[in-house]
Amino acid sequence: MCGIVGAVAERNITPILLEGLRRLEYRGYDSAGIAVIADKTCLDRVRRVGKVQELARALDESPIEGNSGVAHTRWATHGVPSEANAHPHICNDSVAVVHNGIIENHSDLRQQQRSNGFDFTSETDTEVAVHQIEHYLKQGQNLLLAVSNAVKDFDGAYALGVVTVSEPGQLIATRSGSPLVIGVGEGEHYIASADDLFILKKVILPTFAPRRWLFTIKRVKWLSVKSTFLI
Repeated sequence: MCGIVGAVAERNITPILLEGLRRLEYRGYDSAGIAVIADKTCLDRVRRVGKVQELARALDESPIEGNSGVAHTRWATHGVPSEANAHPHICNDSVAVVHNGIIENHSDLRQQQRSNGFDFTSETDTEVAVHQIEHYLKQGQNLLLAVSNAVKDFDGAYALGVVTVSEPGQLIATRSGSPLVIGVGEGEHYIASADDLFILKKVILPTFAPRRWLFTIKRVKWLSVKSTFLI
């Protein structure tokens, strides 16, 4: 089972994301990666096959820094263990996505996206998610709306963490079926695909538990948009 971690903070989050991956190692995985928004203008990404320690060594050799980003440990389901198949997946150097779960209609979406001019660099079902979000962003939608519309096109269970350089201070998380928890701190907030709450020090959960919900740190109340819930 894949592990995802995301953070947005007033400090460099790369060490936070790396520590989050270490705490998710119990879930099993074959590769790991991190993507952060650097200087609020670009995405920096590092991925490695093997253990989180291999990723940590790569980050020691070529450090990356940012105030928002996502990280992932992958258990291969679609495609062999490889750096190309490792998360986070990126589209147009603008949007980064990490994913836990299976998008069951990924083949149909892949065909549609290829006809719309999207190029694929992996064998994963997750890459269709980042392309679908970018599809809506290109229509002028903000990240929250783009993710909300994209997940309506997905069949299956998923938990996603999403960031984009166009909105560097925002982290979007959404789930349907797959586990996801939210950590709220002072000047920093987190997500993790954890069944156990020890992953995050301070956790908030919805006052009710809809099957599908979507979270952004800039929202402060519950809203209903069809079957998707926002906080």
